[in-house]
Amino acid sequence: MTDPELDDDAMTRFDVPDFDDLPEDLQQRIGAETEEAGFTPNVFSAFAYKPSHFRAFFAYHDALVDDAALDREEIEMIVVAVSGRNHCYYCNVAHGALARIYSGNPELADQLVANYRQADVSEKRMAMLDVAVKLTEYPDRVTEADLERLAEVGYSPEEMWDIAAVTAFFNLSNRMAMFADMRPNSEFHTMGR
Repeated sequence: MTDPELDDDAMTRFDVPDFDDLPEDLQQRIGAETEEAGFTPNVFSAFAYKPSHFRAFFAYHDALVDDAALDREEIEMIVVAVSGRNHCYYCNVAHGALARIYSGNPELADQLVANYRQADVSEKRMAMLDVAVKLTEYPDRVTEADLERLAEVGYSPEEMWDIAAVTAFFNLSNRMAMFADMRPNSEFHTMGR
């Protein structure tokens, strides 16, 4: 069993709390994540700074992942393409690792971060990424035509909703990670390679 450890270097602009000082529900959640990953992902250390925000952030994250009409590979592809556009170091590295794991492709995350338009993905998934990146960069330019394109390539209304929800959530996550200067765990760099 791996003991949870909140890394003082998880973020540079705010203090990381001591694990023993956290409310019991946060300790339990961080313990479960640590057990599953084999280390404590720094996003848990960072968001523990404000327990009410930790709870809300991870409750919505869990709803997006656990109740998704999209498959996990698609979710991670969106996260990495959006994070690449936002230049979010933490999410590029951490979710890049997850994209490699869920896709089984050690090159996909690097392609998505550098220029998602050059990624080796299907036409359907490229349409998904185009809409996610457009919503990230120019939300006021998203139109009915974007939803029509998603429908044409085979996305259901629920999947379209999830594309937008994942995109919006990780734009929030990217901005918090960048504001706090969250640093990815070294373990993420080599996962799925």
